[in-house]
Amino acid sequence: MRIPRQAARVAVLDPAGAVFMFRYDNEEVGVHWALPGGGMDPGESPLEAVERELREETGWSDIELDGTVLCLWEHDFTRAGVPVRQHEHIFLAYGPRRDLLGELVESHAADGILRGRWWSPADLSDAVEPLWPPQLPELLAAVRQDGPPMTPVDLGFVPNGPGGTSP
Repeated sequence: MRIPRQAARVAVLDPAGAVFMFRYDNEEVGVHWALPGGGMDPGESPLEAVERELREETGWSDIELDGTVLCLWEHDFTRAGVPVRQHEHIFLAYGPRRDLLGELVESHAADGILRGRWWSPADLSDAVEPLWPPQLPELLAAVRQDGPPMTPVDLGFVPNGPGGTSP
């Protein structure tokens, strides 16, 4: 049985359309890339959680989040030995291309973050390692072409492994 977990992440786009992502290695699903963010604390809204997580994981406290939600999705993985079904809100924000700020090594190690990097649209299209959500290249291409979605795209549940689109 999987424990439900609420989370929020953010696709921070630089002026050229590149997005910042972290590389993880999870015991159940292996190496993958995901956007900054994570689990919601009790009483937090998704927007409050993503603001806190972005600051904690990147050191960036000046990224303005206007509440635009790019997509919603669910996926399974094991977190700290506990199988979870994570329900995520993925927000959209814009900011300058820059490095992480502050001393983040210990917190990244505790969260299983191996490293971060900016991904250009071409990098996303050519990704060899799995991206979470797997539809991220198409979602961001639509944003570049048409602007932010009026309503969030609901990706539903995305299974892991064979037959699914993530590892």
